Amino acid sequence: MGETSKAVVARLRRHKRIRRKIFGTPSRPRLCVFRSNLHIYAQIVDDTEGRVLVSASTLDPASRKEIVRGGNIQAARKMGALIAERALAKGIKEVVFDRGGYLYHGRVKALAEAAREMGLKF
Repeated sequence: MGETSKAVVARLRRHKRIRRKIFGTPSRPRLCVFRSNLHIYAQIVDDTEGRVLVSASTLDPASRKEIVRGGNIQAARKMGALIAERALAKGIKEVVFDRGGYLYHGRVKALAEAAREMGLKF
């Protein structure tokens, strides 16, 4: 396994600490966010069954047409709106937000606020 930077180790430590408290249930699944330098990914997960209910990313064929660069705030806003739209279509109205150890700032914040604006409650 390759070298892991201090920042990545710190994020994983924060993520573990957060995941001890956050758990997605069928009535209120977990909205988890992962971001890389080039893309952002969001999933809604039911932790009791270990199933992904809804997902969206800047790599989706539907979103690739309108998103030029996936690693910016505009792309994160579009992903937040897309994940909320797909969740509401499946009847998911409330979620628990899992920021994945990232600070609630920038792309993570943009995704969360866009999902809230589309009607997802958390």
